This record gives sequence, structure tokens and C-alpha cells, in this order.
Amino acid sequence: MERGEPLIESGADDKVLVWPDLVYTELIAMVICTAILIIWAIVLKAPLEPPANPAVIPNPSKAPWYFLGLQELLVYFDPWIAGVLLPGLIIFGLIALPYIDKNPRGNGYYTIKERPFVISVYMFGWVILWIVLIVVGTFLRGPNWNFFGPYEYWDPHRPVALLNVNVSDVWWILMPTKWSWLPWEPGLPTQAALGGLVPAYMIREAPGLVLLGTYFFGLPIVLARTIFRKTYEQLGLIRYIVFWILMSWMLLVPIKMVLRWLFNLKYFLAITEWFFNV
Repeated sequence: MERGEPLIESGADDKVLVWPDLVYTELIAMVICTAILIIWAIVLKAPLEPPANPAVIPNPSKAPWYFLGLQELLVYFDPWIAGVLLPGLIIFGLIALPYIDKNPRGNGYYTIKERPFVISVYMFGWVILWIVLIVVGTFLRGPNWNFFGPYEYWDPHRPVALLNVNVSDVWWILMPTKWSWLPWEPGLPTQAALGGLVPAYMIREAPGLVLLGTYFFGLPIVLARTIFRKTYEQLGLIRYIVFWILMSWMLLVPIKMVLRWLFNLKYFLAITEWFFNV
């Protein structure tokens, strides 16, 4: 189809009989899969555990493997984001993908040559994000949901030495403590401004608001005029907005993961008064 040649189905009527060609192939595949499962069941040590006890909670308490990606996201996001918003955006993105991609070619077939960006983004979201999160949650998360190496002993009493901080802590406490020439004293703002019109938490979280505002609203405008100029012209305003909403939240996952690993950064925005953390 990519070369413009007629479909194979429209060519010669070459029939392949179900018996014995297909049945023999399926039988061989069934025998191989059965042998693999038997060997796996013999080698893998998976004894039956005692009946569930509502008074005893296992440590670590893990969801089924297909939900471990979401459970791993809870390390980096609040429950309303990891358990509601991101899964909803995943479903919406899969539904919206055919409507966002306006490539007229490729009806019924997909090639990396004609759809490099769309296929690359999809594979990044599926393999790099979703599959990796499941693998990390399955094999590398131990007691108290601490991170353990592949062959490291799962010590339930291992202390957690890391101290996570928010952007507001870095801006108002760590930076003025380290650099005394900054014009503000160390400490989170506790007083409202402008006669009480601006609450103290808005002043405290101003750096996080600026960062997220720039990321979600300023960056797409800049990209639409530079790197994504052609994409913006092809998609139009509405499709581009939907495209950026999905892209921005997808990219926020690895961004927060890397910042947590390297700098122990927990939240860009932490308005605890409203239970709103990002």
C-alpha cells in the first residue's frame, strides 16, 4: 500500500487450507507455550500464601501488575492526578489520536516513514513511560515502597534518608539561606498582601505558579511559532490545543521523575490549604 501497489487480496486467488497448514502451526505454538508455562511454574518459587487477614497489611502492598504503573505514579503526583486525571487523559488521548493526526495517507497501514512523530510519541508513552513504570513497581519497589536494586535485600527497616522539598521551599528557604545577597529573608511567607486581597499561600506558591503557567500556557505559544510551526499550521488552533494538553501532561511525568531522582523535588505547586498539589 505504501508503494501504491494493489492489495494482495486483489491478486491471485491463492488458497491455504486450514487443515493441515493452519492447525499444525497452531498445535506447535500451543505445545511450545504449554512447555514454557510448565517450566516457568516448576522453576519459579511462588508458594501459596495464608488466607487474607484484614488485620494484617502486607508490606509492600502492591496492586495487580497492570495497575502498578498508576501506583508508581502516586510517588510523584497526588492521587487526584495519578489516579483520575492521568488515566483519563490516557483514554482520551487514545480516542483523540486519529482525529489529531490529519495525515491523509496510510489508511489501514502505518509506517514510521510517513508518521515518525506520531508513532514516536505513542511508543514513548507506551514503552518508556507505562511499561517502565510497571517494571519499576513490580521488581524495584520493596517494603514501604522504597526503591531497591535488582538483587538488593528488601529490608523493611531501612531508613529513608531523602528529604523531599517543594519549589516554594527552594525559593523561600534554601536559596536565601545559601545566598545572603538575595533581597528576602529565609522563611515561607505567612502574611497576605495588598490589604488581604492576595492570600499568603499565593505569595508562597508564586514561583510554582509562574513555572506551571509558563509550561502549560507560555511554552505552547513559543513552540507554535518556532519548532511546531508546521505542526500548528497542519492541525489548526483547536487540534493544536488538544495536542499540547496531552503532550504537556505526558512530558510532565518524566520531568517530575527526573527532578525527584536528582534534586528530591516533590511539588511545583503545593497549596495544602486547598489540597491542590502538582
